[in-house]
Amino acid sequence: MKMPIFEKYIDELIEKSTLDVPAWNIEKAREGKAAGWNYIDGCMILALLEIYQATGEKKYYEFADAFIDHRVREDGSIAGYCVEEYNIDNVNAGKTLFSLYEINGKEKYRKAIDLIYSQVQTQPRTGEGNFWHKKIYPNQVWLDGMYMGQPFYMEYETKFHNRENYGDIFRQFENVVKRMRDKETGLYYHGYDASKSVFWCDKETGLSENFWLRAIGWYAMALLDTLNKCKPGEEWQKEYTYLKQVFVELIDSMLKFQSREGMWYQLPALGQREPNYLETSGSAIMAYSLLKGVRLKFLPESYRTYGLKAFQGICDRYLKEKNGRLSLGGICLVAGLGPADNLRRDGSFGYYMSEPVVEDDAKGVGPLLLAYTELRRLGDD
Repeated sequence: MKMPIFEKYIDELIEKSTLDVPAWNIEKAREGKAAGWNYIDGCMILALLEIYQATGEKKYYEFADAFIDHRVREDGSIAGYCVEEYNIDNVNAGKTLFSLYEINGKEKYRKAIDLIYSQVQTQPRTGEGNFWHKKIYPNQVWLDGMYMGQPFYMEYETKFHNRENYGDIFRQFENVVKRMRDKETGLYYHGYDASKSVFWCDKETGLSENFWLRAIGWYAMALLDTLNKCKPGEEWQKEYTYLKQVFVELIDSMLKFQSREGMWYQLPALGQREPNYLETSGSAIMAYSLLKGVRLKFLPESYRTYGLKAFQGICDRYLKEKNGRLSLGGICLVAGLGPADNLRRDGSFGYYMSEPVVEDDAKGVGPLLLAYTELRRLGDD
């Protein structure tokens, strides 16, 4: 695939988008609602800011800034955002504020950063100290939430809080390794209930049943981006080195499950079981993690090949032209565990196969765009 084709695809999505109805938020589109403040748009806007940094093309920054500016009021409050919901997903979009504030110095962005940090300060926690995934998911830690919250937390501590809570961040990752990593495969379970009481968990371990690709991908990104925002110095070097090793071991474990096509299956450890399928979003996240890991020298140069294979595999299989426009398919729309009144979301094989597979959703497009920015930075054609 020639690189300008992918840029054309991103440009087409921007052209089809408005500030209230972005073309890549398929969940909101299906609900017939305008986008508010959510992790889905956060993923895409963050990716647009990254491609701006990689290419210098101002059109990407201009759309990103307009999109966030449209939601952040002069006093720093954010339309559609409520701290007291304690939804860790909503912290994710806050990552865009750091970049925008650095570029244009809008004071309202700095105030909005502090507002979101106030959620981090008061987010409910498990007995071991990990953030609840959401207020409606008491005592639950999901891999997804590690990506949504921890890189923002680390960047704030590094830039504005004199690294005072580095220890808290490192401990939360250590707890995930201790509780959610499968020693046999090296993969991580999607969720963990510290109370061991919710219907979807094993009552002895508190773990969900399966390894879900996108959740593992979010976790890989959580490790990578948190490390990238960390300035360890001598004081935190041991913890930093440990976390880097956790990232490398996860990548090595995932490479054992990479398919011939370069992608990974929706449930990566069950690739031969029908109707399991090669899934775009998680595969794109892995491509990004591999390529960025190489650039940051966390991974050997030889691992670039695996990242390139993943990126190319996604484009070959799922990036297609329809009616004169490009479209990216193979994206799992959503997957989760519970809540208690939604017994369908039980973490079983059948459940993960039952969720809709869609085109052009930001959960696939955003990570593939991030992987593309790494290709641009690495100079790959």
